[in-house]
Amino acid sequence: MKKFVFDDLNGKVCVITGGRGVIGKSLCEGLLSSGVKIAITGRNKSQVEKAASALQKKYKVKCIGVEANILDKESLLRAKEHINKKLGTIDFLINCAGGNSPKATTKMETMQKESKSNLEQSFFGLDINGFREVFDLNFLGTVLPTMIFSQDMVAKGGGVILNVSSMNSFRPLTKIPAYSAAKASINNFTEWLAVHLAGVNIRVNAIAPGFFLTDQNRFLLVDEKTGRLTPRGNKILAATPMGRFGTPEELQGITLFLLSESSRFITGVVIPVDGGFNAYSGV
Repeated sequence: MKKFVFDDLNGKVCVITGGRGVIGKSLCEGLLSSGVKIAITGRNKSQVEKAASALQKKYKVKCIGVEANILDKESLLRAKEHINKKLGTIDFLINCAGGNSPKATTKMETMQKESKSNLEQSFFGLDINGFREVFDLNFLGTVLPTMIFSQDMVAKGGGVILNVSSMNSFRPLTKIPAYSAAKASINNFTEWLAVHLAGVNIRVNAIAPGFFLTDQNRFLLVDEKTGRLTPRGNKILAATPMGRFGTPEELQGITLFLLSESSRFITGVVIPVDGGFNAYSGV
């Protein structure tokens, strides 16, 4: 594990939603390595407590798991009360919870003339409840935790909110309209909130990961029978100048930078971490 030097972060308190996921866990490791105390929230109490306990044992820095539903305000209020009691007031919030669903994913990438007789595999066959679930999970699952956990920052006159967006927010991928739309809305919300909170010294930024293999996208990028990349996975790498998927550890440095005083004049930005995908025209 690379040791980052951001001394001003030592002893601060950070809440991270989705901290048990591939990306969330890696962000937790980067934070703990810099002395940040962490509260990982999740709906399954035993799972988040187990994950937090393992991280605390590894890094010898306070890390707790707290039961919370990011779409339930009362649940978040109870979680905040518990976090304040165990760790103190909150300095940072990372909104990392999110994901896609097969129910909000089209079978075909684009429609052609011959597709008209097979609408169920297109946008027209999507389960609207699946679409709503994905949008709520990603967008409202960012808005509601921010409403609750950033109140400590207002009271103390400073703090940082970091949202996790996606490369889909800049260049929507085929097949996943709900996820792309939700992540784009997070970008807009990040900019809006940065302006709204600048006067109380709270900075709001986002990172937009490119393509990292996670539990949410693996079924689209890797053939579960052969273990080889799908045609979609190969197309992504062909459009990524660095020619590979990112590793979760490669999100740690930018995260710590955006939380630290090193970036104290940066707010309202969404930073791609994508191996050049967004910059590449394909030519």
